Amino acid sequence: MRSDLVFRALSHVSNRYQLCQLASKATRKLHKPNTRLQDTTNEVLSRFQDANPEAEPVEETVAAQPDEKRRAA
Repeated sequence: MRSDLVFRALSHVSNRYQLCQLASKATRKLHKPNTRLQDTTNEVLSRFQDANPEAEPVEETVAAQPDEKRRAA
């Protein structure tokens, strides 16, 4: 149930208002078309119970790919 997810996520967030704000932002960013919004929200809350959403984000290094040059036909 979602209430269980909320209570587990509160272990990393100081109050419920802040949890709602963070969850709504994360849900907007992680939502994929053609999926239910409820499933995305549940996924966000389950991620919050495992990690601290207030922590500094870790930037992933992406290998620079060479730009392909287009030629006129």
